[in-house]
Amino acid sequence: MDLKTHYLGLELKHPVVASASPLSRDIDGVIRLAEAGASAIVLFSLFEEQIQFERESLEYLIGRSTDSFAESLSYFPMPNEYNLGPGDYLELIHRAAHAVDIPIIGSLNGVSEAGWTEYAKDIVEAGAKAIELNIFYVPADLDQTGHHVEDQYVDIVKAVKSVVNVPVAVKLAPFFSSMGNMGRRLVHAGADGLVLFNRFYQPDFDIDERVVESRLDLSSASEIRIALLWISLLHGRLHCSLAATSGVEGATEVVKYLLAGADAVMTTSALLRFGPKYLGSMVEGLEAWMEEQGYQSVTQMKGCMSHLKCAEPEALVRANYLKVLQSYKSTYVP
Repeated sequence: MDLKTHYLGLELKHPVVASASPLSRDIDGVIRLAEAGASAIVLFSLFEEQIQFERESLEYLIGRSTDSFAESLSYFPMPNEYNLGPGDYLELIHRAAHAVDIPIIGSLNGVSEAGWTEYAKDIVEAGAKAIELNIFYVPADLDQTGHHVEDQYVDIVKAVKSVVNVPVAVKLAPFFSSMGNMGRRLVHAGADGLVLFNRFYQPDFDIDERVVESRLDLSSASEIRIALLWISLLHGRLHCSLAATSGVEGATEVVKYLLAGADAVMTTSALLRFGPKYLGSMVEGLEAWMEEQGYQSVTQMKGCMSHLKCAEPEALVRANYLKVLQSYKSTYVP
């Protein structure tokens, strides 16, 4: 049984990748994920705020900032509130690259070009085989157009690709008005892969204390559907790798994403629930399903249920929508 796949030009022993999470915040966690069978590891993200805080703190300490700058520093989390600072992050990449024999992928989380190119180069020099751009931006300015928002993403990809010689993937949210066109723009800008989709953690309200509340809810298999749809639609139509990263609870979701056309399937929530060793059971489940269905390789099954494989793809999308609405049966009994 050939489980190998190619993602971002990297040959992986199987499609299941450990995505960015607290499990990779130190070298012991990286080694545990590798020993559990991960085919690649995306390290937890280095945030733009961390880079900015480090730079502005340095400027303040050497006396180049104004007297009021100390107050502005309070708006940033203190260094000990992050897992690692930028320097420690690069050291982790360096150690991880030498400690395990699978690809280490660095992750940058931000919204502007400032600092991204410099740290992208540093991440590559530290030993990362690829970079994942985890771009987070909420366009709260009502005067800002959707085209301007899209341009920001494209500009970041161009800037990073201009200074690194490793593959670059972009982790996207599903909120663009034309996801397919946006994906194509990013690929034309130099993106080697798209990761679908980012689970941006939205705030909640504490109605008793009337304060904004931040809470992390792990994903569930029910979140697979929008990423499944778009991977199916984009497979074979964009010249880039596709990775799935929403709602991967077990081998079933891995199989579904591969049938849709994903090159790699990333998981975090399942590993946080059940531990790194659960990754091995996901791979075993994939292999068992392939054997039962008569597939000899991941390549053979990849994209079998993609949009391009449908006899009438446009009719299928619309017909499926109508079928779902008309087939629902209410359980309410008056």
